[in-house]
Amino acid sequence: MVAPAPDSPAPETVALPAATPARTETTAGNYFVANYPPFAAWKADQVPELFTALNQPPRPNVPLGLYVHIPFCRKRCHFCYFRVYTDKNAEDIRGYIDTILQELSRYAARPVIGGRHPRFIYFGGGTPSYLSPDQLKFLSDGMKALLPWDEATEITFEAEPGTLTDHKLRAIREMGVTRLSLGIEHFDDHILEINGRAHRSKEIARAYAYARDIGFPQINIDLIAGMVEETEEKWQEAVAKAVALQPDSVTIYQMEVPYNTTIYQRMKDEGRLVAPVADWETKRRWVDYAFSKFEEAGYTVTSTTTVVRDPNRVRFEYRAGLFSGADLLSVGVASFGHLSGVHYQNHHDFHPYLDAVKAGQFPVYRALRPDPAELYTREFMLQLKLGCVSIDAFTQKFGIDPRVQFAGPLAILREQGHLVEQDGQIGLNRPALLQVDRLLQNFFDPKYRSGRYA
Repeated sequence: MVAPAPDSPAPETVALPAATPARTETTAGNYFVANYPPFAAWKADQVPELFTALNQPPRPNVPLGLYVHIPFCRKRCHFCYFRVYTDKNAEDIRGYIDTILQELSRYAARPVIGGRHPRFIYFGGGTPSYLSPDQLKFLSDGMKALLPWDEATEITFEAEPGTLTDHKLRAIREMGVTRLSLGIEHFDDHILEINGRAHRSKEIARAYAYARDIGFPQINIDLIAGMVEETEEKWQEAVAKAVALQPDSVTIYQMEVPYNTTIYQRMKDEGRLVAPVADWETKRRWVDYAFSKFEEAGYTVTSTTTVVRDPNRVRFEYRAGLFSGADLLSVGVASFGHLSGVHYQNHHDFHPYLDAVKAGQFPVYRALRPDPAELYTREFMLQLKLGCVSIDAFTQKFGIDPRVQFAGPLAILREQGHLVEQDGQIGLNRPALLQVDRLLQNFFDPKYRSGRYA
């Protein structure tokens, strides 16, 4: 991260009003805080800032990560808000892979890469496991030739259970994947169907057994609390089945309904303001229930969304790097990256992305260079989602004590009983972690506050 010099005056501390009381109903919109400043602040006229960053050497001692977006799916989930396509044939996919490799080669030749090899690699989607074994090998071999993976400590690959066979899983492992992330979401066939998931429970069992037999170092499974027609009993059954699988880690999300989802379109057509999913209080209670059941089974809660069976072995390098200021070289349609202090996003439609790369351009359509105070806020908020922030480490890196920088927002959390301050760390208790995205609004600059709380 770019930080203020130690002798620079601290950015002005703004005492913000307390966050609006939590709403119970789920309404449409994005509530999950994934970056800062918010994506809406990224603009086309800031793209030249990225080009400036590309032509400068990398910042010293900053690790490099690599994200690859695979936007193809068997079916679009009703709650999905990512850029995905269900109508592409083998020729389209091969052309897309060729384009990704062209884009990556263009970045690899720029000074900002500076001969660095990625420390962590993430294949996201969409559905990366939609690709065939031959397509996966062609893509991974091409990537390794451009940016070798010899220094990568974690290679993550998202997979939809219904796309996995033992043959494909072996191909994924042979790529070098160390963490297989299975998008299970739920184990009940009716809930999977009503929410638009392509897989069913039998495919979950088969894919998980194959993956265990092949010997992936880490298997993560995803669950979503509060899906359409979720009930108390079904959620408890889902948690019990997840615990019984004994995965290395579990990521548990609370259902939200962004505007570009099928669920929202139905709400709009019916004139409904409240989404047909569990309210926020219920979703938090369900996640807390899941955390408790996993803790009883020996797991440890390591963030607002994750539990791990062995914290000494499972580290989530991608998340750790992203939350602590690593560079993230991101390729593919609609993908988000961060290089030398500049955020950027690629064209979010298929053909404009392909056309830009084929024309010899970087396919970036918006970017933002945050100022030092914004970079400080970004890293603090993201690390707070892990449960705590080291005061000394933050002060040493940025030259400003977070207790000074955020005196106003921290006072609010302290007064609300959410703050845990001990052993040189600023942290959040369990009730706060379960609603962290709402509480983080306290740290936003007023110009970025959306007024949306959950």
